[in-house]
Amino acid sequence: MNKRIYLLLTFLLAFMWLNHATIHSDNDASTPVVYVVPVEDEVERGLVAFMERSIREAEENFADYIIFEIDTPGGRVDSANEIAGLLNNLTIPSVSYVKSQALSAGSYIALMTDEIYMGTGATMGASGVITGDGNAADSKAQSAWVSAMVAAAERNDRDPIYARAMADDSIDLSEYGAGPDSFLTLSPSQAYEVGYAEGVVNSRDEVLEQLGVENPQIVETSPTFSENIARFVTSPVVIPILLSVASIGLIVELYSPGFGIPGIMGVSSLLLFFYGHLIAGFAGYESMILLLVGLICIILEIFFPSGILGVIGGGAILGAMVISGADMGHMAFSIGISLLVAIILAIILFRKLDTNRGIFKLLVLRDQTSTELGYVSNENRTDLIGKRGKALTFLRPSGAAVFDNERLDVVSEGAFINRDQPVEIVKVEGSRIVVREVHDKE
Repeated sequence: MNKRIYLLLTFLLAFMWLNHATIHSDNDASTPVVYVVPVEDEVERGLVAFMERSIREAEENFADYIIFEIDTPGGRVDSANEIAGLLNNLTIPSVSYVKSQALSAGSYIALMTDEIYMGTGATMGASGVITGDGNAADSKAQSAWVSAMVAAAERNDRDPIYARAMADDSIDLSEYGAGPDSFLTLSPSQAYEVGYAEGVVNSRDEVLEQLGVENPQIVETSPTFSENIARFVTSPVVIPILLSVASIGLIVELYSPGFGIPGIMGVSSLLLFFYGHLIAGFAGYESMILLLVGLICIILEIFFPSGILGVIGGGAILGAMVISGADMGHMAFSIGISLLVAIILAIILFRKLDTNRGIFKLLVLRDQTSTELGYVSNENRTDLIGKRGKALTFLRPSGAAVFDNERLDVVSEGAFINRDQPVEIVKVEGSRIVVREVHDKE
């Protein structure tokens, strides 16, 4: 019986495999599958995550070609290197269609593909390495980048001198507009002339025509909502802004009772920062644990002020930020900017803000229940002084007495007074009525 079951399962598995192979073979023969992946905006870690997913899907679905439609001014060198690693291991024929520009890191990505097609009016090159402040990188970084550009060109049998001139402004190619202190940027005709482009086209359809692909099944990929958030949040421009909003919100919340809008704003900004970096692959679970510990300490500090919890929470959050960044130097710079902005705005809010002007005067309650305006905390019975009555209870020293049929809570001057003894009111202090025992003369 077991042998029969084993044979049946083997037959079913073999049938499924053959059926899948037949379907795939028919699909290859009749309908070529072409994946189209946009490479747009800045090259950063969010783009890496998107391209990694797109390439994986294309390979899983046995695509015949994958076309990268490039329109980017460049971006981070480390992210470009990660994308180059993906392309270097790609088993599907890869094509770059430069729609508008493939500058800096974008030219490196294009050179890593098997074929390049340039759109009319497109440009490719200008690949010098610059730092975040706009200055040229050090010689070590420049040398490594030039070598990477040359290797990318040689990978597909392209003349490396043009790739070198794109990244090294000392290469003299004056016939193409490159010379001392200027990087090479190729036009479509120049790229075709030097063998850096297989053709000049006007559309994707012309790219497919050049490839000899007829009636393909086009699969266009696009970033998911999470990947778009990751691309936005990991931008070097957005990071200091987001951290500044988070710092301001938390600092304002520390000066406010309870937990309100500023705290929600600060926590939301932090969560958005870490969520984007987690999707992009920068932040690991260790940074999320540090963030959670930091937020818990900050919230506890708000409700149970001690100072120690606030310091621990702030340190944990800063540590989580630093280890979540792609570049510790840039993260430290961004954190410094956010703290400086937060301190300046905190001073403006809490020391310089004039609440007597504008809309702020509507936010502050200025009414006072002062005695000058007729407000009193209780009725002042000074009219009772001198009145005589009788103790209704023992006064030890407090008790009750009656005056003109009015029962009052009274206290003696300290002495014990028996019940039914005559007493006289000698002092009234707010709600405190002081009496003294009256001794009738013989």
